Amino acid sequence: MAAMIGAVVLVQACESSRLPSLLQGPTAPTQPQTSQTAPPPVPPPSAAGAPAAPAPAEPAAVPGAPQTPSLVPFLTGQATPSLGAATEPPPIVPLKLGSAVRVALLVPLSGPNARLGQAMLNAAQMALFDFSDARFELLVHDTEGTPEGAMSAAGLAIGDGASVILGPLLGPSVRSVAPMARAAGVTVIGFSSDRTITGDGVYTMGFFPEAEVVRVVDHAAARGLTRFAALAPNDAYGMAVVETLKQRAAALGVAVARVQFYDPDGDDFSPVVRELGDYDSRRQALLDQRQQLGETDSDIARRALARLEKLQTIGELPFDALLLADGGKRLLAIAALLPFYDIDPNKVRMLGTGQWDLPGLGTEPALLGGWYAGPPAQARAEFMAQYRETYGGDPHRLATLAYDATALAAVLSRAEGGPDFSTATLTSKSGYWGRDGVFRFLRDGTVERGLAVLEIEARGLKVISPAPESFEAAN
Repeated sequence: MAAMIGAVVLVQACESSRLPSLLQGPTAPTQPQTSQTAPPPVPPPSAAGAPAAPAPAEPAAVPGAPQTPSLVPFLTGQATPSLGAATEPPPIVPLKLGSAVRVALLVPLSGPNARLGQAMLNAAQMALFDFSDARFELLVHDTEGTPEGAMSAAGLAIGDGASVILGPLLGPSVRSVAPMARAAGVTVIGFSSDRTITGDGVYTMGFFPEAEVVRVVDHAAARGLTRFAALAPNDAYGMAVVETLKQRAAALGVAVARVQFYDPDGDDFSPVVRELGDYDSRRQALLDQRQQLGETDSDIARRALARLEKLQTIGELPFDALLLADGGKRLLAIAALLPFYDIDPNKVRMLGTGQWDLPGLGTEPALLGGWYAGPPAQARAEFMAQYRETYGGDPHRLATLAYDATALAAVLSRAEGGPDFSTATLTSKSGYWGRDGVFRFLRDGTVERGLAVLEIEARGLKVISPAPESFEAAN
């Protein structure tokens, strides 16, 4: 059972028909450009019937403080000009607050994922503004985007007395820091979507493709689709998606009629799409039919031949739903080939995974009306608006992970009896509400999320199956 932590009550599904927005908090204002003291954080909402705690006292301004970005401006009292579109991270200087609760954030601020790392740091600062108090200290370390860099960063964080490590980003990096964190009794909440790295004090907040596949396939089957196919990259991600599709189809009593893999490093997907659609044999069947009708001298034959002139192929496909397990430019390139090889989106429902969770897919006609599972759009929209106002640009898709993890750590650091990062608290059955909807950690360290089913429209998305707002509702 979740208990009240400071002014914030851990989400109890049984208390309300709508899950309290534990980690959403109020919208953070744009950080001031000229004031020497940022406004104090607004306390997060309390549960129904529970009085809200007063906001912490505003700290005194620090005379002569340098005009540089700070990790927690409302704690230091320093001026905080907007970081804007800068790609260089702010100075990594741990705050010295005496008896503060120390939490480390390990993200790549250099290397190939530096832009993502900076976005995650920005999101973490937003969460600090929304939820932290003067006892909370965030130690930021650059992993350099490598397992070796992550190990070095974790060693520094543990040496500095961190109680919890948020991050690293990728599975190999989380795996590299896990042994020393376990030895030191430090909890790790990573951002990877690799479920093999969790357990024994290591958790991860990443989005699991398996959960996304189950959600969208369940919805499709409930809508009467019974014959599925998959087109997936020939890598670990694609294999996991296809295996989940097969297992879920068997459980639902529907069929997986066809599966095709392609080289994720390739640039010509025509052969695999052509084979998926059985284009050559269907095209030949059409040509044979035309020839036969052309040799028949009758009005009926001529009318039939006229109808066939408008077709590319004849013969039905063995599937009525196609799962496209990819995103970005590859997805758009593959989708454009589907009608060319007579895989008609008007007859075959396109399905996707979280890789579809990007803007602009509605520009590809073949994907219009396609379905995929993802976090509820409203919670993310509020986060994105807050991020744009604060930093002047759009966040990376995964920035919400850093926001929710930092907000959770800040909330748990304010427990009435002292900071509580215990297994019992982290794995609360009622879970938490964040910028990606309701989530909870399971005993094996993986995360369970409440996902919506969304439909691609020309100018955005339409929710066709809402995400549950509590795990009681989900069950």
